[in-house]
Amino acid sequence: MSFSMWMRQSHRWLSMVFTAAVIANFVAMALGPVPAWITYSPLPPLFLMLASGLYLFALPYTRKGARA
Repeated sequence: MSFSMWMRQSHRWLSMVFTAAVIANFVAMALGPVPAWITYSPLPPLFLMLASGLYLFALPYTRKGARA
């Protein structure tokens, strides 16, 4: 598996982890006072998705330049 395919697959899994963390955050808020670790739990996958998303966004432009 190439690096770009690995990055695309990890971006997909990170999006599922992020979605689950956001849902857990809203459920916890509905139940009462929320601990700080639940409030900030969506941030690590979000930052990793930012990095992988920027890579995936730039990938077609860098490959186009390499072909020319």
